[in-house]
Amino acid sequence: MTQSSRLKTWLPIGLAAVVIFFSSFTFVVREYEVALKLRLGEIVSDTYAPGLHFKIPILHQIRKFDRRLQTLDSQPERFLTIEKKDVIVDSYAKWRIARPAQFLRSTGGNNARTSRLLSERINTSLRDEFGKRTIQEVVSDDRLALMEALTKDVNANAADLGVEVVDVRVKQIDLPPEVSESVYQRMRAERERVARDLRAKGAEAAERIRADADRQRTVIVAEAYRESEEIRGEGDAQSAAIYARAFTANPEFYAFYRSLAAYRESFGQGGSVMVLEPDSEFFRFFRESSGQP
Repeated sequence: MTQSSRLKTWLPIGLAAVVIFFSSFTFVVREYEVALKLRLGEIVSDTYAPGLHFKIPILHQIRKFDRRLQTLDSQPERFLTIEKKDVIVDSYAKWRIARPAQFLRSTGGNNARTSRLLSERINTSLRDEFGKRTIQEVVSDDRLALMEALTKDVNANAADLGVEVVDVRVKQIDLPPEVSESVYQRMRAERERVARDLRAKGAEAAERIRADADRQRTVIVAEAYRESEEIRGEGDAQSAAIYARAFTANPEFYAFYRSLAAYRESFGQGGSVMVLEPDSEFFRFFRESSGQP
């Protein structure tokens, strides 16, 4: 085998050995990571900037953790308000690693253990804060103040875990099923009471309007009757005046006209029987064409 052939054979192997040797003495910290160097299980450094760093194989161990913002979505839990009423609260928290060394000592770098310990502290803070407030306060504008207080309290309680709690939010507040039904019953009863109230007020207003309309109708009919009687009286007066003028203008003709009208009324129906003396005034115009007795 020639020297060039041996070189071609051993060069890749040598390069691989150099890379392996070099990589065993180095480690890379990315932008989103924090790193700890341990010597025989004891933390010796936790201040590594992103980039390439050196270590001693076997003697040093490197632990890396994600330092980005993480979300802990807790299971809904039941808490008591100051009114001793149960509410079911669904919440979540935003957190990140603040002190890597303390984080490793407290949780062992185990995410499941971290979530459990952090959930316990969040539930403790939720229990304390809900125990100070009524249901009305936790679902009204005071809810923002509640979440600010929760964030501050949980952040203080989680300091021993080496994490920073950036935000705690309440997603939903529900009543237990057995309480919800009684609340709905009360709401229905209240709505029915309001409806009855409104119907009673409407009936009262209707009666008042109806009574006022009846009163106005009576007044209008009375005024119309009065006006009609006045007009009738005026008509009768004018009629009497006309009759009087006609009578004074020609009394004989007027008497004759009235007699004809009386004959028409008396004999016009047929079957009428009248018993009168022959010289009765009623037959005056039959006896004499002049109308004189």
